[in-house]
Amino acid sequence: MNGLSDKLKLIFKPFLIIAICFIATYTFLHWVLFIKAEIPLKADIVKFWLPFGLPFIPILIWLRPRIKLLNFKNENASFGYQFLACIAIAIPTIIAQEYLVTATGKLTKVDNISQIEKSEKTKYYSLKNYYIDKQHIAVQNTATVTGRNNTDFNMLIYVAMPIFDNISDTLKTQSKFWLGKKYSEKISNSLSDQEKDDKYKVFVEQKQKEFDETNFKDFKYLEIIGNTEDHDEFNNAISKSENIKGKEQIVFEAQNEPFDNRNGKKMEWIFGSLGIGLLVYFLSLLFPKFNEQQLENFKKGKVEKDNDIKEILEFFIPKDDFFITPIIINLNLLVFIVMVIAGFGFLSFKGNDLLNWGANYRPITTDGQWWRLLTNTFMHGGLMHILANMYGLLFVGVFLEPLLGKTKYLLVYLITGILASVTSILWYPASISIGASGAVFGLYGFFLAALLLKVFPPDFGKAFLLSTLVFVGFNLLMGFTGGIDNAAHIGGLLSGFIIGMIMSKKLKLKIEQYNKE
Repeated sequence: MNGLSDKLKLIFKPFLIIAICFIATYTFLHWVLFIKAEIPLKADIVKFWLPFGLPFIPILIWLRPRIKLLNFKNENASFGYQFLACIAIAIPTIIAQEYLVTATGKLTKVDNISQIEKSEKTKYYSLKNYYIDKQHIAVQNTATVTGRNNTDFNMLIYVAMPIFDNISDTLKTQSKFWLGKKYSEKISNSLSDQEKDDKYKVFVEQKQKEFDETNFKDFKYLEIIGNTEDHDEFNNAISKSENIKGKEQIVFEAQNEPFDNRNGKKMEWIFGSLGIGLLVYFLSLLFPKFNEQQLENFKKGKVEKDNDIKEILEFFIPKDDFFITPIIINLNLLVFIVMVIAGFGFLSFKGNDLLNWGANYRPITTDGQWWRLLTNTFMHGGLMHILANMYGLLFVGVFLEPLLGKTKYLLVYLITGILASVTSILWYPASISIGASGAVFGLYGFFLAALLLKVFPPDFGKAFLLSTLVFVGFNLLMGFTGGIDNAAHIGGLLSGFIIGMIMSKKLKLKIEQYNKE
């Protein structure tokens, strides 16, 4: 019982306090900063990604030292308990943000759409008299690639319909109020371009028929579409229309449920998910036992220094023999973070945004914008893309940078990255290419050459040769499933391997001379 009592007092109680304080504090800040002050940050970041990621901070600072008092057979189990705590906090926080947005939104009743400009600005509106013009619509056709390893191809059509007071106003053909309708369908990204075109034609025909048969006048109230990617796409559609009135366009989404039902059961889900999370965490604490010595020291105020976080952070700090790799990682992360803050996405970015920021695209690159051969190597298509590439870079950089030195290592990285980009535009006539993977594969090609020519000690070579071949082979095979620029991978790998074959002999002699001294 003493063990359970200590767990409740030292771990569960602090976890409960952190959970309640985080949910309340974040929700309050959301209301103050993003609803009242209207700071223009993308809605999915505010309502999902920040609530998902930020709980790690208080968990690492206050709960992690207490979790490490427990005895685990597997060292990774400690991280599992930290991750579980974060998830238990994140889920009710995410639901709370959805509730906050709907619960704080007011419904303004107006006679017609033109009265909105004279009324108090709110999130919801109900109209007595209006006309939805289906003849002067604005359309944006686009597609995105999502899923791990870019396996999903999403076909999207955004339709914006002008809203007038009555049918006679359509003679003016200009509006600043629009009703938005989004159509979407997901197919496999491994299909050929021709198969995708055929699927897209069928998709357009089906949605055209659905659009023609839909009565868009039938709704309970209108909701203003917030700062989301959908809002951006509707604006892109409207910007191509000649029916624009004024600079600021307002796009609505039709809601067919009664206004009083807008919150659904979100409040119950907030407390329900929090309760489930607390229960699961409590039950998980019943199994491991305390490390008695560490527990006793903790009670006496003798807390051991936690070096794990410091060791992780050191991978991002340049040092004498590990200088270039952290800089490259930090530059890639910086570009990714800036693109996220700019509102281009998180899990994935759209092709047009990538092109504007420097992606490699044969028709543009060969038209004089050769700098794209380099800039694209510091860009990534989404979260999983950058995480995979930076992990691969970190692993190989730990071994190669001390071997080559700063200058040669950087040159190998940049040269193989550029050659990978050249291979990509030679192979693909019109495909957008981004990512550090070409340069990373270049480093792995060099690494393989060094292993095969026995630059490294025999024991090291045996341990890493097979694992490196498996890693490279697996990633190349995944590239043949579609949605991955395998040409850049192969170009980087071969160029790195050739450079490695050329340089390995001198490197081996240098190491042998160093060992003799």
